[in-house]
Amino acid sequence: MTAHSTDLLMTAIVQDRYGSADVLQLREIERPRPRPDEVIVRVHAAGVDFGVWHLMAGLPYAVRLVSGLRRPRNPVRGLELAGVVEEVGAKVTAFAPGDEVFGVGEGSFAEYARAAQSKLAHKPSNLGFAEAAVVPVSATTALVGLRAAKLEAGQKVLITGAGGGVGSYAVQLARAMGAEVTGVCSTSKLDFVRSLGATDVIDYTREDITSADRTYDAIIDLAGSRSVSSLRRALAPTGTLVLLGGEGGGTWLGMGRQVWSQIIGIGARQNFRSPLALVNEKDLQVLKEMLQTGKLKPVVDRRYPLSEVPTAVRALAAGHSRGKSVITLS
Repeated sequence: MTAHSTDLLMTAIVQDRYGSADVLQLREIERPRPRPDEVIVRVHAAGVDFGVWHLMAGLPYAVRLVSGLRRPRNPVRGLELAGVVEEVGAKVTAFAPGDEVFGVGEGSFAEYARAAQSKLAHKPSNLGFAEAAVVPVSATTALVGLRAAKLEAGQKVLITGAGGGVGSYAVQLARAMGAEVTGVCSTSKLDFVRSLGATDVIDYTREDITSADRTYDAIIDLAGSRSVSSLRRALAPTGTLVLLGGEGGGTWLGMGRQVWSQIIGIGARQNFRSPLALVNEKDLQVLKEMLQTGKLKPVVDRRYPLSEVPTAVRALAAGHSRGKSVITLS
């Protein structure tokens, strides 16, 4: 192997087949090159989000229509990233080598990742790489969900999965909008969710959210395990249910609850929304401003080296993370 060819290699977490975290392996592979509208980012940190799990497992099966039917077309896992621009494509105008950025890329569990300039923003100056890396996917999802709920100041919102990656941002964003927030989480996360700004918390291991005589103007469902029928019992007569949690939606399409909610919603006074949250430069700028002014704070739970990505993904799937976990490369 020549010195020149060694310069074109990088260490990455890759998979050759779909499956559990056991399919993830640390290897040396060829470094990516940018397309005209892309940049190459030297990754300093990468967030661990549920999109990683879905692409790793190939579930629901509909994922494979995009990622590859028999095996992943892009074998490198990871989406969220923060790092330094290493190289830019011919049509890139927003970034230059040396810029510190955050956003999403194709395969961020690696020393270098390729990313479209439309899915990046300059990193908030008050955040380190690890803090910035846990923002893009989860905070964008929370932001899109709350917009879909058309939440207004003074309204009451219930957020399930409030102690997780998306939930930790949803609680903060809802509070910033002036809403009264009730967070649903496990016993070990009650104080954590309160610290994020929740006015009230419900321990789902001890209390059914529909058992109390209270309803909410909006419900942001991130847990994905409750039926639409049970959730709407806790919804005000003209309230809005936003379904963002897809883990309980079935192994084929993963959209069972979303489809059922649209059927139920025909002629109903209650509203049902299932927005698609895609990371984009406009929303990243909104989040960046909130991060720089202190209205929004990333919550980094655990930090793992690149070699321990499988451990991080297992912890994510088990629901152990409090906020977001991050992979650090520098």
